[in-house]
Amino acid sequence: MSSKWTAEEIPDQSGSVAVVTGANSGIGLIAARELAKHGARVILACRSTEKGQAAATEIAAAAPAGADVEVRALDLGSLESVQAFASGLDDKRLDLLINNAGIMMPPRQTTADGFELQFGTNHLGHFALTALLLERLAAADAARVVTLSSIEHKGGKLDFDDLQGERDYSPRSAYQQSKLANAAFGIELDRRLRAADSPIISVLAHPGYSATNLQSTGPTGPAKALMRVGNRLVAQSAQRGALPTLYAATAPGIEGGAYYGPDGFQELRGHPTRVEAIPAAHDAESGRRLWEVSEQLTGVRYALPAPVA
Repeated sequence: MSSKWTAEEIPDQSGSVAVVTGANSGIGLIAARELAKHGARVILACRSTEKGQAAATEIAAAAPAGADVEVRALDLGSLESVQAFASGLDDKRLDLLINNAGIMMPPRQTTADGFELQFGTNHLGHFALTALLLERLAAADAARVVTLSSIEHKGGKLDFDDLQGERDYSPRSAYQQSKLANAAFGIELDRRLRAADSPIISVLAHPGYSATNLQSTGPTGPAKALMRVGNRLVAQSAQRGALPTLYAATAPGIEGGAYYGPDGFQELRGHPTRVEAIPAAHDAESGRRLWEVSEQLTGVRYALPAPVA
């Protein structure tokens, strides 16, 4: 891979169909825009369809005439909304699912289904969505599922005795747990796809420290002020931060279970390169346990065999 890979190197996406969650702003908007610019049909899966329509207008202005962009409502904090989104899709084939949307470090809240907001939205919503779209992904020749984690996953722990933070809640610890869950899910999904001899691959990406509204819409108090300063002094642009996602989604030769992030100091910024998730994300027993708990909590089952131990 070129050490300076950019979005200009995205292969022609004509004929491909992509779903991008959280595509109304930040990394998701840029990823959707670049995919559309290179010929993909892109479905913007957004909690606010009003913001989604504004994003679609922006994408249409940047992409070639006739860009195929659709906005559909998706609230990952509601399993009913996830089900409605999946059942309402007209496309019978999906080539790409980018699990991008996320919530970062808010005071403790719960989803419509009673899950802690970050674990419920960042992990469980995407877990259920991926399962419900798996048949469409399998209809493609070589579909990819790209799940966004974070450098914050490195401080995470899967507390199976208190996944919902009911006994002990810290905004940052809950965020770190949700991002570790994203990483563990992406790796376990690839294990199960390989066990099923599926052509689909599951890969991970993270944007480093990129300036988006993620840092301003969730945190409160001193944390919000600190992140505002960090966005100005340390963060790279969202445009640069979207590159690992786009590389994982489109570059030739991507391997299932791999993880891509910036190549700079501490993976904070830079061009996309292969990086490593922490050992806990690769632990097969934790991956199996998270999978089973997630199926129980969401009520959504995957038609995939468990990998052989």
